[in-house]
Amino acid sequence: MRATPGLLHKGFFGRSLDEFKRLSNIALKMEGIKGPSGPLPLHTFEDPSGVTDCKLMCDVDIGGYSKASLDWVPAAQQDNDPSTKPSLRHMPTPAHARFHGSISTALPPHRPDIQRSGFAAWRTLDRPPTVFGRAVWDIDMYTYLALRVKSDGRAYFVNVQTESVVPSDLHQHRLFARRAGEWETILVKWNDFVRTNHGFVVEPQTEMLRQKVKSIGIGLTDRVPGPFELCIQSMWATNNPNEADNHEEVSQAADAGEGQLKNKAGKNIKWSED
Repeated sequence: MRATPGLLHKGFFGRSLDEFKRLSNIALKMEGIKGPSGPLPLHTFEDPSGVTDCKLMCDVDIGGYSKASLDWVPAAQQDNDPSTKPSLRHMPTPAHARFHGSISTALPPHRPDIQRSGFAAWRTLDRPPTVFGRAVWDIDMYTYLALRVKSDGRAYFVNVQTESVVPSDLHQHRLFARRAGEWETILVKWNDFVRTNHGFVVEPQTEMLRQKVKSIGIGLTDRVPGPFELCIQSMWATNNPNEADNHEEVSQAADAGEGQLKNKAGKNIKWSED
C-alpha cells in the first residue's frame, strides 16, 4: 500500500479547501455509518517534503552526546544500503526517510540536573490551521496503525500525540520489527498504545483521543550506546490485518516481549495483542 503524498506548504485557504473536500467526501460516502472505504494515509516520505515536515529530537538538545539525522533517500532501481541483506540488494528501493545516528549515554559534565541521556526521536510536525480549526487525524474508525519500515533490529517505539489535556502525554508502543535489514509492513493496534509521560506509564490509563491525533513519530530510548538506523517509507491507518507482512509473528513477539517502558514502581511493561 502506498500512501498518497500530503498536500504540503499550501496557504490557509488552500488547506481549508482541501479539508472541506475531505470532510465532504466522508459525508457523501457515509463513512460515519458504514465505516471507512479504505486506508487513511497519514504520512509518506516519497518526496523530500516528507522529511521537512518532521521534527528531529535528540539528547544533544539538553547537552548530551547522541547524534541523530533524518535524511530523505530517493527511489532507486536497486537497494545499495549496506545494512540490507546481500540477497536482497538487487531489489528496488522505494523513496524513504533514513533515521540514523549514534546513541551515547554520557552525561554533560556541567549539567548536574541531567541524570539520564541517550535518546533520539522524530515526529511529524503539528498540522497547520484551516478555517475548520487546526487539522488533526481522526483514526477512530480504524483498528491498526501501519508502518512500512526497514529496521536494524533495535528496540524502537512508536509515539502518538493527541490533543490531550496534558500536552506532554504520549501514547507509545514497541515497534516489533522481525526481519532486520528487510522492508516489512508492521501493524500496531491503536487500542494497544500505552499512555506515558516523560518515559513513565501514567496511572490510571485513559483511552487515546482517537478523533484528534496531532502527530506520529518513532523514538529510540533503549540507552544502548552505538549506531542505529531505521528506514521508513510511509504510515497509514487501516482495518485490514492482512496488510502486515508478519502479523502472526508480531503478535507472538508482543505476547512475550517486554519493552523499556516502566511504571512508577519500576516494573517493565509487557506488551500484548489481546
